[in-house]
Parts: sequence; structure tokens; C-alpha cells
Amino acid sequence: MTESFIGLISGTSMDAIDAVLVEMDGPEIRIDTTHSHPIPDGPLQVLRRIVEHPELIDLSQVGELDVALGHAFSSAALELIEKAGRRPGSITAIGSHGQTLLHSPHGEWPFTMQIGDPNVVAADTGITTVADFRRRDVALGGQGAPLVPAFHHAVFSTPDEPRAVLNVGGIANLTLLLPGVDVIGFDTGPGNNLMDAWTRRAQGQPYDKDGEWGASAACDSRLLEVLLEHEYFLRPPPKSTGPEDFHLTWLQHRLDSVETPLSAATIQATLCELTATTVARALEQTAPKPGGLYVCGGGAHNRALMQRLSSRLPDWRLETTESLGIGVDWVEAAAFAWLAHRTVNSLPGNLPAVTGATREVVLGAIYPA
Repeated sequence: MTESFIGLISGTSMDAIDAVLVEMDGPEIRIDTTHSHPIPDGPLQVLRRIVEHPELIDLSQVGELDVALGHAFSSAALELIEKAGRRPGSITAIGSHGQTLLHSPHGEWPFTMQIGDPNVVAADTGITTVADFRRRDVALGGQGAPLVPAFHHAVFSTPDEPRAVLNVGGIANLTLLLPGVDVIGFDTGPGNNLMDAWTRRAQGQPYDKDGEWGASAACDSRLLEVLLEHEYFLRPPPKSTGPEDFHLTWLQHRLDSVETPLSAATIQATLCELTATTVARALEQTAPKPGGLYVCGGGAHNRALMQRLSSRLPDWRLETTESLGIGVDWVEAAAFAWLAHRTVNSLPGNLPAVTGATREVVLGAIYPA
């Protein structure tokens, strides 16, 4: 029997809420309709301020932002349903990842925090909502991230060739789908977040469109070497990271250690090279032989980044997930529709080999309509 699920996510780039209507019939998955919903400017500014300066958190602001983003997520779902020509009652459930505020899986009391109140989403839409996907995995000793490799395995794996799926959102994560081998998946480090933040600071633009600004200059090898000293890059998987590790303050400290002043464009080019280099090194260290590398996420639109990846990985066949049937902007949202289907059917959604959890587990909490 075919069932309809909606996946919602706002990633670490915080550029929009991605919404996908997915039709599921057993293992078969079909993308029906997609929609991108902007985060309202007021909540977006508060969100960026909290993420960039967590030491200044005001609890009342967090509470209000949780509710405001809940309404934004429900608006994204309702607009998607209208665009699809459907009615809310035809949707089995919504899988809402929410917006990550802070990801801290390594402290004395490991935690990960996503907001966008699912109570609001369920109330606004009248649709059962599944949310809070990450914390059960953390409770079992896992990182709570990345979760999308399980979806990548379900829809992209093949016994015919080794494949890697690279999602370049704010943070870049890599999934290795090797025939006959357990799935390998982890965050490689910065994706778009440092490039986006630097573009906002230096140019007043939300991002470097098509990577044109970064492509206008050359990478500075000294700065790249300093950036690559971050201990995260030496850590073996399972591992995950976020803007709490890679942010403008961290970047500024590294810039201060480089004696010769650099142009803003050179810094942008170097940040692009940082993403490409850390992805390439991760592949070289974990993949026994090359195959197809399929890129998704906002970084797939960055031509400079795609060129750098191609240059650094000449033995890999570089494509996008479009060639596998899912557009580059919709893979993560589709993953949370798939995870919602797993949850309502009491099926595990995590991969312990990826997250480090002690066992497979049903993820998330269900908020009835």
C-alpha cells in the first residue's frame, strides 16, 4: 500500500526549510513534490545570533524561537501540500528534523539540541508529526549524527560498484556504500558554513552564488595548513561536528596567526579548498578503491567546489544525486520522510557502525495529530 510522508529540515546553513512529499510503497520511494520555504527574517536573525554566540543565550529567546520555527515548519508543510494538490488528511506523517541549535556529543553529558516545536507542527497541520530523531541514538552512546547514511544505503546502494554520497550542507558528511561491507558514514568537517559566514561578513550576501567569488582568487597554502590543524580532522570515525566547532571566531583566530594580510577573496578560496581537501582526504583514508562520488546539498551548486573536488579526486567519477533520481536539494528532507516512515512502523533508523550507538533503535518521538 502506498503511503505519503513529508520530510522537513533546516540544516546548518539555515538558508531555508526544505520540504519534500514522498510516496512510499514498501522499499520503493518516489519524490512527489518539493518546496523551499524561507525562514522568516526575525527568527532567522535570532537563530544566527544564538548559533554564532551560544554564550549569550537567553532562555526566553530560545523558547520563543522554538515556537516560531515550529510555525515556520508547519507553514512549509502546508504550502507543500497545497502545491501538490493534496489535502492534509492524505499524509500519513511528517518527519521534522527541526533546526539544530547545538550539537555536543563528546562532553561529560553528551547531547544534541534541535528546535522547531513538533507540537506546533502537529497542531497547525493536523498531521501526525515525528521529531526529535537524534537524541535516542545519543542516549545509547552514539553521536546522533549523521543519520542520513541509512537512507543513502536504502536508496543509493548497488552491488555493482563502490559508491560514495557526499552531502555538502553547512557541514559536509560522507557515506561510503561498498559492496559487501557495512556502511561507513561520518562528518568530514566544514561544508558551506564557513564560506557562507565569510561571505555574509565580507560581502553582505547570504552565500557565494555558484562559488564565483571564491573562484576569483587562489587558495593560500599557509592559511590552509593552519586550518587543517584542527584536531577534528585527525579523529577517526564515528564522528560528527557542527558550527560549534567551525565558526567565524575560530577562523579569525587562524587568520590572526597568518602574518601576511590576505584579501577577502583569497580567504574565501581557501575555505573552499578546506572543504575539498578534507573530503578528499576522508575518501582516501576510508575507501579501498574509487567508484562513483555523488554530491548533494547546497555545495553541489558551488562550481568552484565541484571543480576542486574533481581535481583532488581524479580517480572518482564525480556526479550529483540527480543522476540517481533525487535532486541535490532534496536528499536530506527525503531522508527524514523515510525516517518518519521507519518510526511509525517501529523500525530502527540508525546505523550503529556510523553513529557509534550500542545498538539499532527506533528513532524519534511521535506527536499525534
